[in-house]
Amino acid sequence: MGLVNDIDRKVEGPKWLAGLTAMLDPVQISVAADTREEFGADRWHASAIPEVVVHALSRDDVVATLKYANENNIPVTTRGAGVGYVGGCVPVKGGILLSVRKMDRIIEVNTADGVAVVEPGVILDDLQESVRKRGWYYPPDPASLKECSMGGTIATNAGGPRCVKYGVTRHYILGLEVVLPSGEVLETGGRCHKNKTGFDLIGMFVGSEGLLGVVTKATLRLIPHPEARAMLTATFPEFETAAIAVQTILDSGWQPSGLEITDGFTLKAARNRLGPEMLPDGDAHLIVELDGRQDSVLNDLAHLRELIESLGANSVEEARDRESCEAIWKLRREFSYSLRDTGLIKLNEDIVVPRSKLVDLVKFARSLEEQTGIPVACFGHAGDGNIHTNLMVKDYDVDEAAREKADSALDILFRWIVENDGQITGEHGVGLAKKRWFKEAVSPVSSKIHRDLKATLDPNGILNPGKFIE
Repeated sequence: MGLVNDIDRKVEGPKWLAGLTAMLDPVQISVAADTREEFGADRWHASAIPEVVVHALSRDDVVATLKYANENNIPVTTRGAGVGYVGGCVPVKGGILLSVRKMDRIIEVNTADGVAVVEPGVILDDLQESVRKRGWYYPPDPASLKECSMGGTIATNAGGPRCVKYGVTRHYILGLEVVLPSGEVLETGGRCHKNKTGFDLIGMFVGSEGLLGVVTKATLRLIPHPEARAMLTATFPEFETAAIAVQTILDSGWQPSGLEITDGFTLKAARNRLGPEMLPDGDAHLIVELDGRQDSVLNDLAHLRELIESLGANSVEEARDRESCEAIWKLRREFSYSLRDTGLIKLNEDIVVPRSKLVDLVKFARSLEEQTGIPVACFGHAGDGNIHTNLMVKDYDVDEAAREKADSALDILFRWIVENDGQITGEHGVGLAKKRWFKEAVSPVSSKIHRDLKATLDPNGILNPGKFIE
């Protein structure tokens, strides 16, 4: 959607709109109902309508917006591409929806320094392709990589399948430019791959979900791109056998660059969407990726295949080049869409457990399904214990009784996760979806530190209000 000058069209807005318009180009401001509705939701089921949408084109636009909002106690919720799953960018208190999607420049790719410098609206896949053409690599790869913005991945400390080997977004942020709620600009970190100058302020903002500041520029760590990769896919008769195989692979000294598991419910949905020939018979599916030097990867693949076949797999298939590997990842990214095709609301819970408790999680998910009658679809990043445990609920968004039943089931799920040394979110963030469980998931001292940091950086509480820190 292009920028629309609603001011010139005399569209009515809030009383403070005139002051905001005086600080920005009016063409960047919209109060049109369709625009406000479009920017009032992400991919969670909740939405709220902002009073004004501001399309920032530069850091100066962000500075002006936050300074004006802070002086006038106007709520500001920042939004990138809007593809989150927890309502993190839903403007529940109205006010200004600050979109940074049009700040989309890849400012620099410098292979001599091993860095890229980007604005927050850059789409992750565009960055990855840009650096790959130069023989370099930015590993974080959430399933939404073709749609999600770099600012969003920083705000949520996004992960993805390759976290098992390469780590999450935080491991690749060398420097940030952040506009604080006051309008002040903080520059922290830089281009150096080692830095122990002062506190880790970068870590404070990565994963902060837009509650502490607005990222306007990021300096990213790049690594040389692996020369080759290859993959195995395997189906198993039941999920528990596949889960045991995951632990056995890791215990046997393998370090995959991806290790994904999928359960029978998800496989059935995927076969319905993609065709039964796309996935061999079995009630569980495993994806294992290896990367490294060309002469070693295929040799390793053969040895890994022998191990997986010995662990009770129904079938094992190989992908030996980039194109066939990409086809498997494309298939994997379809799983979430396949679940949506069922017509049920997918409560996408990206919980994490210690890897030693993966089998316990699978057994618990099955018992939760039997106890509540709600189907539970499990798939995700088995290599780091981040299994997306999705409650599939009919009419969650329109039926109050269905919603109460599902929320009670989520209470049971999150209580089990906390009691078993797990975490309530591994990549999506807390947002609105997990707000009610945040205080149970962290200690009282941790909760207080969160509130103290928020109060110090945002004393007027203008940034992303209504979320997990009040």
